[in-house]
Amino acid sequence: MKHANKYQRTYFNVENAPMRWIKKDYVDHAPIWCSVDLRDGNQSLIIPMSLEEKLEFFKMLVKVGFKEIEVGFPAASETEYEFLRALIDQNLIPDDVTIQVLTQAREHIIRKTFDALKGAKKAIVHLYNSTSVAQREQVFKKSKEEIIQIAVDGAKLIKSIADETKGNYQFEYSPESFTQTEMDFAADICNAVIDVLKPTPENKVIINLPVTVQVSMPHVYANQIEYMCDHLHERENIIVSLHPHNDRGCGVADSEMGLLAGADRIEGTLFGNGERTGNVDIITLAMNMYSQGVEPNLDFTNIPEIIEVYERVTRMHVYERSPYSGELVFAAFSGSHQDAIAKGMKWREEKQLDTWTVPYLPVDPQDVGRQYDGGVIRINSQSGKGGIGYLLEQKYGYDTPKEMREDIGYLMKGISDHRHQELKSDEILEIFKQEYFNKTMPIHMLDYHFVRTNEVMVTLTIEMNGEKRDIVGRGNGRLDAVSNAITSSLNINYKDLLYKEHALTKGSTSQAVAYVGIHDEKGLMYWGAGIHDDIIAASVIALFSAVNRLMGGK
Repeated sequence: MKHANKYQRTYFNVENAPMRWIKKDYVDHAPIWCSVDLRDGNQSLIIPMSLEEKLEFFKMLVKVGFKEIEVGFPAASETEYEFLRALIDQNLIPDDVTIQVLTQAREHIIRKTFDALKGAKKAIVHLYNSTSVAQREQVFKKSKEEIIQIAVDGAKLIKSIADETKGNYQFEYSPESFTQTEMDFAADICNAVIDVLKPTPENKVIINLPVTVQVSMPHVYANQIEYMCDHLHERENIIVSLHPHNDRGCGVADSEMGLLAGADRIEGTLFGNGERTGNVDIITLAMNMYSQGVEPNLDFTNIPEIIEVYERVTRMHVYERSPYSGELVFAAFSGSHQDAIAKGMKWREEKQLDTWTVPYLPVDPQDVGRQYDGGVIRINSQSGKGGIGYLLEQKYGYDTPKEMREDIGYLMKGISDHRHQELKSDEILEIFKQEYFNKTMPIHMLDYHFVRTNEVMVTLTIEMNGEKRDIVGRGNGRLDAVSNAITSSLNINYKDLLYKEHALTKGSTSQAVAYVGIHDEKGLMYWGAGIHDDIIAASVIALFSAVNRLMGGK
């Protein structure tokens, strides 16, 4: 990169910052949440939402649990004006939800904003003007004193109009481009507005300190927030709000550190939608708290449903790796990860634990509406025996022997590698059954009959090379007798018979499954499986399946 020297740090750090916030290691309570999806998020869309889509999105935000929702900039466009009127006229705003509207500190815009609010039971009127050095010098060409006067005049006007208008109004002020503003000047302009608005314990003023453009590391922002909390007038009657954008990819870190530094409120969007790289993702923030045992006071128990509405009305896409919400964030393809997850889930089940400590899964996927079956364990050429075994057991009820899982694992990985694609769970089941179950070539077992004296004797009717014949064997048990009949009568050599059986716990509960493994003369293991209503029949079928696989049959 040739031209790094043309860039300079444009933020204002706090000299000798006390950094009390750094002694805290997590956010221990939920902030006040304000969704700005319908304003900040909507204005960043290639195709802004229609009136009907905005109404649907608003209802979803209410369902999630937002108590403050910024619904738009009603003086900026007719669509936003009509949306606000629809919410009010159709009585769609619940009593416990406060709508928020944005306005510049300009008289005609402020007056039109209040016109749009007529009939609203309560609302937050959000006033802003830009304060950074670059904006003052390049855009407005005004002095600090003139910039303060814009804010003061706007504050006086919204207060006087609110006093004359029916309804319950709360005020919010944002020094836009706050992080690129000198801290003493940011405090001066906010305090000038506070002095005009005169907050009370019953009607606090919101001071919103936005990361309009992210220009510093998160700890710098935290120092700025702590400074403002220490220098704002009537701090006990002030709600300090954060509105972080994500230009440096640090929106979540800015928010969390800002909350540690004393902030009370967060403005953000679902999935981080917003201008440029987006606003802070409220889902990530809330779920980060949830994963630390803190109730976020928002309901994300059905993220797939939220994604469906979001993607449909915004025409945006939730990235597969988006924290907590992406399709793949709980999916493990790596064999070692799958093995650890499978063992962790089994350990938790055996211990009957209420707490969640499963490796590689920061939260329980079911808490956000995701399922274990086919969602946590995903199979491709990188997968391992543990994950495939876990999927077969959890989704379909096949508890294969530990030694057999390695064989299944290599089989599935090879197929995935050959196809250059992931194997879906139903494909895995089909391959599993086709490869191991009820193999009848070259030896087709047609019938059997056991007789028990001092030992077990069996007579087997088989078909081989188109010829039916009976073979006889004796042994200590039924499967031993069948095995001896095969080795002695058919001259097939194998050893070290391994066996496992269980009732099939998924689907038809009347069926039994048996697995048999045998070693050939070179020590290679061959597995077969049988499924039948009778466990003896299942075990005999499993043995013949293993023998047929050893002989290279189907």
